[in-house]
Amino acid sequence: VSLSEVLAAEAVSCLNRAMATLRDIWEEIGIPEEQRLERTEVVKKHIKSLLDLMVAEEESLKERLLKSIALCRKELDNLCRELQLDPVEVEEKSTILQMEKDLRTRVEAMLKQRRDRRQELRTLQEQDRDLCDILCTTPFCIDSNAVPSLEDLDRYRRHVASLTTEKEQRREEFVSNKRQIILLMEELDHTPDTSFERDVVCEDEEGFCLSTDNIAALQNLLQQLEARRSLNEAVCTELRSRIVVLWERLQVPVEERESSAVH
Repeated sequence: VSLSEVLAAEAVSCLNRAMATLRDIWEEIGIPEEQRLERTEVVKKHIKSLLDLMVAEEESLKERLLKSIALCRKELDNLCRELQLDPVEVEEKSTILQMEKDLRTRVEAMLKQRRDRRQELRTLQEQDRDLCDILCTTPFCIDSNAVPSLEDLDRYRRHVASLTTEKEQRREEFVSNKRQIILLMEELDHTPDTSFERDVVCEDEEGFCLSTDNIAALQNLLQQLEARRSLNEAVCTELRSRIVVLWERLQVPVEERESSAVH
């Protein structure tokens, strides 16, 4: 015998004792049998009304639980499709209450997973936009309105990581070339005379667009300056050779030669 059955039997016993006590009181008072029947009927109506109300409340609870189970099943199916997951298997042998709790817990877990995926997608898109602005590349192709699959997010992460590595490599190349360009311009006494040259020399390193065209233009500028320096060095070497020949012809003393050599 279950505890609930014992309690139910006790409730019936309490009712019987109460009715017996009422009959004793009515008999002691001297209430006629006809009025006793009326009063007993009133007691029965009160008890029946209370029990009917309790049964209706429990039936309503059962209906709410069944409705919640149906809604959770439907939402789980939708979430599985959205998240591109296999359908959820539900333990059919469990009680209504346990089934409702399990389904609701799974729905909450999947809703959190959907929020997490969408948040990660927004974060990756922000990083991607920033990198595309710097590298002048095309953003990663993905549907912003759909919930991304785990594979989509993994591909996106690798794409952003690859762009980040590319940005760092181009940044290092830019900084190295910029340093050499500034040294060459100083050596050649060259003032930046184009907008690109001014951007290279004066622009903040974080603000410089690291597009492939800009990197190629940067390398081209460096090569031009190196070629100009090589040409100047060749001219200087030629002039020095001619000076030495003239010194020899004019028999210029060594002391005078040394004083001029610093130039």
